[in-house]
Amino acid sequence: MRTRKVVSALLGLLLAGIAATPAHAETVRSRQWHLEAMKADEAWKISTGKGVTVAVIDTGVAPIPELEGQVLPGKDFAPDGIAGDERTDYESHGTSMAAIIAANGKGPGGVGSAIGLAPGVQILPLRVDLHGNGVSRDTTLKDAIRFAADSDAKILNVAMIGWPDSDELSNAVKYALAKGKLIFAGVGNDGHDEIYFPSGTPGVVGVAAVGHDGAATKESQHNAAVDLSAPGTDIVTACSGGTGLCTGHGTSDATALTSASAALLWSVHPTWTNNQILRVLLNTAGKPVDGTARNDYIGYGVVRPRIALPTPGDPGPADVYPLPDLAAAAAAASGAPVPSTGGKITSPPPPHAGPAVDKGNGDGDGSGSWIALGLGACVLIGGAVAAVVVRRAGR
Repeated sequence: MRTRKVVSALLGLLLAGIAATPAHAETVRSRQWHLEAMKADEAWKISTGKGVTVAVIDTGVAPIPELEGQVLPGKDFAPDGIAGDERTDYESHGTSMAAIIAANGKGPGGVGSAIGLAPGVQILPLRVDLHGNGVSRDTTLKDAIRFAADSDAKILNVAMIGWPDSDELSNAVKYALAKGKLIFAGVGNDGHDEIYFPSGTPGVVGVAAVGHDGAATKESQHNAAVDLSAPGTDIVTACSGGTGLCTGHGTSDATALTSASAALLWSVHPTWTNNQILRVLLNTAGKPVDGTARNDYIGYGVVRPRIALPTPGDPGPADVYPLPDLAAAAAAASGAPVPSTGGKITSPPPPHAGPAVDKGNGDGDGSGSWIALGLGACVLIGGAVAAVVVRRAGR
């Protein structure tokens, strides 16, 4: 059996902070730098994510104008001690995640407000208990994952950390993958190499955060659980309470933007499997500047839906998971001598793993939009799981 690492008993939000932003509606869109960097306007000419549902497994999704008509009936997995239901956001977190993904840009009274990266997406709110519920702290998460697996949602967005690495959680993830789902989870905001769960669970795509310069943020975890990355600083979005507009940072935000990127692509290719959608996201990501296929800071690169939508390339085999996690975990479970890093098996990082992505402006416009532009050639992540070199946890 693979070594299981149990993280701190205190569950936490990956969003390190959500601060109220003054509501100057006429300039909200211009302050959403991440949409400009990701060339959202160009992506929306091809897809808005229509027809795709994202399950937001979080603290609830409150009713806000920017999500009106886009939130489906969900389910509350939190205990009775937490008032309300899945439409009650007890930490003002899940609403922001849903808005980063799918906000329609229309604030109170129809006034222009923050818009999500995939404004055509529908949200399935699944509320879980972040604070623990006794001896079975992981119950709400695994049950929510299984519920989402049986729903019409294609993508599961889990912007939280702190659950133990359990067989129950691993089995729930495997169940969801078998049902054709993609699961994205933030890797954490403590700025070190500790692996948190569920991002460290094989089959979950761990997401790190990058800043305006394309480099991993100082707070973003850097470890073997990092598979992809996305903007995670100064993210202006709609939210519940206060002015109705918030500025956030952290790998929560990056996770929501990665889920939205997957939704944009899946909307255009509804017959593709979860494996094919993930493979294209990996292949079209902005790669590390150190020349490696992957490092512990940004994983296989920064998601670039603006590249993936018009030029997805070959999505590869429908039935092969494109990351080595599952095969390595299965080998470890069978007794093969495969070292494990918190459940994630990856190639080793370079001696001085560079956190930045390639900022080359491949479109020749000199704009420096590092996510939208960049490499002309991508490293194929692979249609079959190949033998990989693994590293041991250095702690």
